[in-house]
Order: sequence, then C-alpha cells, then structure tokens
Amino acid sequence: MPRIYLDNAATSFPKPPAVARAMVRCLTEVGASIGRGVYASAQEAELTALLLREGLCRLFRHGGPAHCILTSGCTMGLNLALRGWLRPGDHCLVSGMEHNAVMRPLHSLTGVSFDRVPCDGAGRLDPADIRPLIRSNTRLLVLAHGSNVSGAVQDAGAVGAICREYGIPFVLDAAQTAGHWEIDFEGWGLSALAVPGHKGLMGPSGIGALLVSKEFARDLTPLLTGGTGSASDLEVQPDYMPDRFESGTANLPGIYGLQAAVDFVLETGVERLGRREAELTGLFLAGLEGLPGVRLAGPRTLEGRAGVISLDFPDLDNAEAAAWLERRWGIQVRCGLHCAPAAHRTLGTFPRGTVRFSPGYFTTEQEIHTALRAVEELGRRGLPETI
Repeated sequence: MPRIYLDNAATSFPKPPAVARAMVRCLTEVGASIGRGVYASAQEAELTALLLREGLCRLFRHGGPAHCILTSGCTMGLNLALRGWLRPGDHCLVSGMEHNAVMRPLHSLTGVSFDRVPCDGAGRLDPADIRPLIRSNTRLLVLAHGSNVSGAVQDAGAVGAICREYGIPFVLDAAQTAGHWEIDFEGWGLSALAVPGHKGLMGPSGIGALLVSKEFARDLTPLLTGGTGSASDLEVQPDYMPDRFESGTANLPGIYGLQAAVDFVLETGVERLGRREAELTGLFLAGLEGLPGVRLAGPRTLEGRAGVISLDFPDLDNAEAAAWLERRWGIQVRCGLHCAPAAHRTLGTFPRGTVRFSPGYFTTEQEIHTALRAVEELGRRGLPETI
C-alpha cells in the first residue's frame, strides 16, 4: 500500500532533495562551528548562516540580516518574544485561535494579564474587535497568521495598522503560512516574526528564526546567555546583533538544510507554492460537498484560508478514524486538539478534536482523490468493528 502523507501542517514531507544533500555535506565535509574558528570550513559555515539570514529577510521583506535571529524553531522564537518583552503589570492581546506555543508561555508569566480577541465560527478575527480590548498597559499583541486547526488566515496588515496607531508591538506567528503566503514584515508593521524551518519552508526540524525590528530588539531580554564565539574577552553578553540572542553552538546541519530549503522557496516562488496549495485545498473542499457523516471545521471557501482541513466525524471516535485511514488507505493525518485547545473551543470541536488533512507542495491530485474516497467511506459506513 503506498504511503499518502497529508500532515504537512505538522512538518512538510518530502523535502526538496537539496535539503538532505546540504545537511549530509555539512556533516561529512564541513565539520565546523560558527564563530569558533578562522579556518576555511568555519568561514564557510559562517557564510552559510549569513546566506540563510539574507534569504529569510528577502522572503519576508525584512530590512537587515543582523536582526534575523536563528532559533530552534517557532516555539523558541515565540518564547523569546513573549518572555523577553513582557514584564509584571503588562497586558497582552492574543486571538481566540492561538497555539499553545503562545498560550503556555503567557500563562506562566507572573503578573502578566491577557485578553483574547474573539474569532467567528470559522476561526476568523475582525480587526475592529481589537480596539475595545486595548488598555493603557497593553504592551504586546501576538497573532497566529494562519490557524493550524481551521486554516483561517488573519488580515495581518489590518491588525498591524491598529498596532501602529496605538504604539503596540506586533508579533506574528507564521508557523502555518511562512513559505507559501506572502508576508510583509515592514509593510505590516511587524515587531517580530516567528517562523519554523520544517513546515512551509520545507527545511529540517530543529531550526527556525525570529526576525525582529531594531526597536523591538533594543528592549528584548535574551532567554539564554553564554558563549557566542565573539567578544570572548568579556564575561557579559555581547550587546550587538544577532550574537546577543544566539548563545551556544548553532545547529549547523539545520542551518545548511534550511538555507537550501529557503533557496528552493525563493527560486520556486511563494506565489507558485501558494497557488499549488490552493489548488489542492480547493479540490479537497469541493470533494467534501454533500458527503454524509462528516463536518468541516473552518472556512468552506478558499478565500483567506491555508491548506489545513479539519474534519469531525460526529458519529465516530476521531482518533480511531485517523488510525483506520492509515490502516485501510495508507493515509497519514493528525487527529486530536493539535496543541491548540483555544482554537477548538472557538470552533466548537473541543474536547473531541478533529482529523486534520494538510497537503503540501509535493502532494498529488490523485492522493487528494484517494483521501476523499476514504472520507466518504468513513462517513457512509463508519468504522469496522476491528481496525
């Protein structure tokens, strides 16, 4: 039975072939650390990291590579933005669709309060609902650009305009949009942009970035301090970028892999990648029309939605349905609450969760048709007595 991978919202697969080649070359030929030597391979490693920063800045329309902080992933970037910025007495705004990568740090911050901007039944936020929630001590707004549950994509430009009006720093979580949705750091007035390497950017796991404005970086406290390979004569953390936020030995194989992936995205084009995602998502949504025994959680049309399709089988156990999809059809999907209980409460799918299908750039139309046949069979016949 062929494998049908439809869990690209968790991590993209397969990767562009150049990603693995770059990582293997790093491990077998480079063997150096960034900032820890002046010999040729160490200088090459430093250059590769710079090329990655420059590529990410081009991709997201950000001004300078020195303010592109390499992280272990989107979660680390969001923690840096939240923990490094908010202080006791501060107030933060989030949407009703946020991931636990935002909500758990917020809940753990002593003396920091927050309010949720409500979203509709499809997971969309009305920017006008932000204004009534702004307080005199509101120091940050954090927003998931695209929902990892409903696929709804928020109007970040409109949110950014409100934040600029009130002087509130704006942090965007682009876990579900980076690489296949246009993101304009400067045009949207972002203060920070958190991205993972392993999803829409099609790089490896364990690497990501937090792109920050100069103003935001100035008052941001590092999460870690220690060796950077620079200013070794000092026992205090360097105050220049990006060293101030990059203590410890970098994930060099991840940097090589992500640099190759970003090159692929830039060469292919975000517009083309997004168009492919929309074609596959539209095909899936059209095929769901009229199917019995299944409910779509999220927008029913392509407008303002990413390639994340969450289904609820009301008469079945969704976890058993997901297991059956692989056993019977070879279809690999994710079920449950997707680390976003707030989003499921908004959508009315808590605590059951959903079965999430998420195609990627390398998904085929035939795989979508097979998935739709499987969904129809589940909805009409239900699960067999044993799976």
